[in-house]
Amino acid sequence: MFQYIYVEDAIREHPQTQETLLKYPRATVVPCQRYGEIFNRKGQNFRLQKKSASLILAEKHGKTVLPTPPDYGIGGKNNYYFSHMLNCVFDCRYCFLQGMYQSAHMVHFVNHESFKEGIINTCTEHTGEDVYFFSGYDCDSLAMNPITGFLEDFLPFFAENPRAILELRSKSVYIRQLLKHEAFPNCVVAFTLSPDSIQKQFEAKTPSLDKRLEAIEKLQKHGWKIGLRFDPLIFCQNYENIYRDFFENVFSRVDLNSVHSMTMGTFRLPKGNFAKMKQLYPDEKLFAGPLEKKGSTVSYEENLEKSLLSFCHNEIAQYTSTEKLFMYPELNS
Repeated sequence: MFQYIYVEDAIREHPQTQETLLKYPRATVVPCQRYGEIFNRKGQNFRLQKKSASLILAEKHGKTVLPTPPDYGIGGKNNYYFSHMLNCVFDCRYCFLQGMYQSAHMVHFVNHESFKEGIINTCTEHTGEDVYFFSGYDCDSLAMNPITGFLEDFLPFFAENPRAILELRSKSVYIRQLLKHEAFPNCVVAFTLSPDSIQKQFEAKTPSLDKRLEAIEKLQKHGWKIGLRFDPLIFCQNYENIYRDFFENVFSRVDLNSVHSMTMGTFRLPKGNFAKMKQLYPDEKLFAGPLEKKGSTVSYEENLEKSLLSFCHNEIAQYTSTEKLFMYPELNS
């Protein structure tokens, strides 16, 4: 899968590094001092790199656990994310990562032990309270698992720390390790779901909606809590019929008793990310409108945004209570 793997000198003998290199015996290993030498290099072509990205094995320094943005949550008061990996194997056109990084190469921070220490310390700051940790903010934890061994390492850790609630947000159907592991209550396996037409047009390299629903069916039978992430909602011609059929399909296959939470939000990007992504893909219709700037964000025009959210909210309400549904923006805003 990788023609080149860059390895920081300081973690060359780390067990996780050794395990990863054994998985790719044909890759050319290139030593480096710090991952930023490759990842943050100026003048890189994200689009070209995405076609054949390299892997960078590095050590995470400094803060390993950070507060989430205000709109990123599933009902908890204490919300944090940790990024053991940067970038993704998928190529979703709306993904903010394309406007965030100079490079499309993937970075794996092999010092998982530092992330665990950060999680424990964060829980200590909130003694007696539940703390939510999101692992899929800067990557796709499930899709990356064959590379990182993340699940094998972190599932037992979270199972032993019930106040720490883990969300695995993914478009992947790599669930083999989850099916091998006994389900535990403080882990939510959350799937980003989109109608077939949206998936085919904007979510390159991702599994189909049917495949994702198959994965959910297997996981819910195994006892895992499921998250449904209807985000981003994409405005398109005939969106009412498209999303009506979509929700009917989803809720005919998902056991509502297994659903921990649902989230829903319209297409939106930070202004800086949007500008970079528009430069990368100048002919992309998704970026042509109907959009407007709202503070530091670019999103749909307000009336259109509210209509799209309201319609989808009402469709979901036909199948289940919306008490577990968290939306951005709020309908009453």
